[in-house]
Amino acid sequence: MNTTLKLASSVLLGTLLTACVEDTGSATSSPNRANQDCLAAVAQTTGNGEVRIISSEAREANILVIVGVGPDAAPWQCITYGDGTTEGIMSLTNEGSL
Repeated sequence: MNTTLKLASSVLLGTLLTACVEDTGSATSSPNRANQDCLAAVAQTTGNGEVRIISSEAREANILVIVGVGPDAAPWQCITYGDGTTEGIMSLTNEGSL
């Protein structure tokens, strides 16, 4: 099979597979709300109000937010659920200690 035909087949297969994905929605809060909830929770836990979002990833039932703390943006994680609760607040640089 030549390269052009292989490429065309791959594109077609990728398109068909993408069309099969179904968005069933989720009960999680919006990413913006989750981000704000986690920023507040991490700021309270660390006692440092200098926090910013590094990344945010929606999962099945929650949103995992990575927050940078302080001038060096030390990474912390936070998990937010659809009901607005947060947990899993811990440092990613020092195995969960402050």
